[in-house]
Amino acid sequence: MALNSWGRLPSLPAAQEIPWRQRDDALPKLPIPLLAFGNGRSYGDSCLNSDGALLLTRGTDRFISFDAAPTTRGKPTPATPATHPTPAHTQVTATDGDSAYLRCEAGVLLADIIEVFLPRGWFLPVTPGTRFVTVGGAIANDVHGKNHHRAGSFGAHVRSFELLRSDGSRRVCSRHENADWFAATIGGLGLTGLITWAEIELRRVDSDGLTVENTRFHGLDEFFALNGEAEAAHEYAVAWIDCLAKTPRGIFMAADHAPAGSRARTPGKAKRAPFTPPLSPVNTASLSLFNQAYYHRPLPSRGLTHLLPFFYPLDGVLDWNRLYGRRGFYQYQCVVPLAARAAIDEMLRAIAASGQGSLLAVLKTFGHDASPGMLSFPMEGTTLALDFPDQGEATQALFGRLDAIVASAGGRLYPAKDARMPAYLFRQGYPQFDAFGRFVDPRFSSNFWRRISA
Repeated sequence: MALNSWGRLPSLPAAQEIPWRQRDDALPKLPIPLLAFGNGRSYGDSCLNSDGALLLTRGTDRFISFDAAPTTRGKPTPATPATHPTPAHTQVTATDGDSAYLRCEAGVLLADIIEVFLPRGWFLPVTPGTRFVTVGGAIANDVHGKNHHRAGSFGAHVRSFELLRSDGSRRVCSRHENADWFAATIGGLGLTGLITWAEIELRRVDSDGLTVENTRFHGLDEFFALNGEAEAAHEYAVAWIDCLAKTPRGIFMAADHAPAGSRARTPGKAKRAPFTPPLSPVNTASLSLFNQAYYHRPLPSRGLTHLLPFFYPLDGVLDWNRLYGRRGFYQYQCVVPLAARAAIDEMLRAIAASGQGSLLAVLKTFGHDASPGMLSFPMEGTTLALDFPDQGEATQALFGRLDAIVASAGGRLYPAKDARMPAYLFRQGYPQFDAFGRFVDPRFSSNFWRRISA
């Protein structure tokens, strides 16, 4: 099969797709570049390797060990690999504690972790907008969530991992051992080698529910005022924004994990997009109707919800990426410094004027804690993320305008969501680009890396 990224944009297939099922195996000796491919949830070309080989890592889906490490007992006990690694679907019993460490293979999905550990009172300290990403992919892209102001990025909760290089060497990397390789691999887009296993932190939760506060806002000043209050008082803070409104408006959501005994309604079974339409139904007219209805829908000011639809609203429709049509779609996610509020306003005005936009446009802020990776996307600032159907020259013209705003503001784009970022913008936005180059495995590459490093 010819694997593609989540954006479904046209690309040349890999020359070989090689299943990777045993973490102790050696890397294949091939004359073409290698790249790990997890669950294909990167939107652009960072997970693609045209004319190279993709190592399909979903076969490495076993839990290795689990250790609770309560803060009241002092220093956490290091996790010890189990003699017989268990498949990801196998039940695992946890002990009491405030935090815990899970060691697992890199092909385990975040969904697997949630399925096994949430009923036992454990959850991910940081999670992206889909649970269908692998642990290896979450590290390679240093994913972030709705609580960056409190918890930082995913990489901040990685304790250690093993990195397999093409020369056959295996490095256990942590903040204290091979620390430079640890920093290069977190957010390193899979270019430093193959992550075989990782040890990550889990956090205690008292229920599977969230208490959520919803507030409609008009204008960016109101958004930033709400956001400042929410970040001081709540763990999670994020806004949906109407990307076509002349004056920015949206719905601000602040949330916290619900206390023990809370009973949130369990979400129903996910639906599946039945086919790919020849043309995208996402256009100016449909967006305008959707945004009007979504903004004005009945909305409780405070309520209890299951955490799955809050964290993963699009996971309720499997293969939702088909809805953008056969030409696929782009996601444009940027971050600009907090002081550059005018840049966010300018971008939203440009998007509204273009008539292009997204059903799920997200606006939130990142906190001041630095992410651990050399190429990690999060930095202190405001981040905006939108999906755009591929409309050819019109879409590229809009992106050129947005790129100029981001560059002028001192911002950056997210490689995991990118399929067309200019090389200058990547180099400008990631000042450790040159230093990172010495950690790239000489036999690993990707379409993204060849595009921006040429």
